[in-house]
Amino acid sequence: MTATAVVIPAYNEADRIGTTVASALTLPGADAVIVVDDGSRDGTARVAERAGASVLRHAGNRGKAAAMETGAEAVRLLDQREGTSRLLLFLDADLGDTAAQAGPLITPVADGEADMTIAAFSARVKLGGHGLVVRLSAAGIRRAAGWAPTQPLNGQRCLSRAAFDAALPLARGFGVETAMTIDLKRKGLRVVEVEVPLAHRATGTDLRSQLHRARQLADVAWALAWRL
Repeated sequence: MTATAVVIPAYNEADRIGTTVASALTLPGADAVIVVDDGSRDGTARVAERAGASVLRHAGNRGKAAAMETGAEAVRLLDQREGTSRLLLFLDADLGDTAAQAGPLITPVADGEADMTIAAFSARVKLGGHGLVVRLSAAGIRRAAGWAPTQPLNGQRCLSRAAFDAALPLARGFGVETAMTIDLKRKGLRVVEVEVPLAHRATGTDLRSQLHRARQLADVAWALAWRL
């Protein structure tokens, strides 16, 4: 099995990160789980470390893309020391025990059939929003790259090192998934969706959740503005 490093960006996820890490460690070929604590104010780093992850910490909240880059760079340094090249599997911190089902995302990349896989959750969670950000992302990807993913914002992705490097620099914040898909498709890399039985916490309808969606919308719009 091809060696795979699991990179988990995390922000204030102390309640679920432990289970997510423990589950990710059971994935075939996953010999490193790296949690990037993006300026959390709770016990995220401590819980992740106790669960078996290597933990890197940002002093302040720098956003999802920055956390992904930090994690990927740590894997690069590890690969250089060991003379290998791991696949990169990015997972959300709130997957909990469903993270153990992410294996199908690795297989097409390990077998050389895809450069990047994107998860399509087989179990849909009722969201608190109205899908505006999803529709914007999907329409932008379709217009810019001629492809229509069913879950364009899904953060569960496996990439080869070459594919990740081709996506650099990553778009800021929550625009990273949209931009990554467009950039790789435009460069002729093979991007496929893979159905997996993963599930994360649904965004609610309170003020904090609405602000989260507003940030997502702004970041996706910014990413698309540079690519359309």
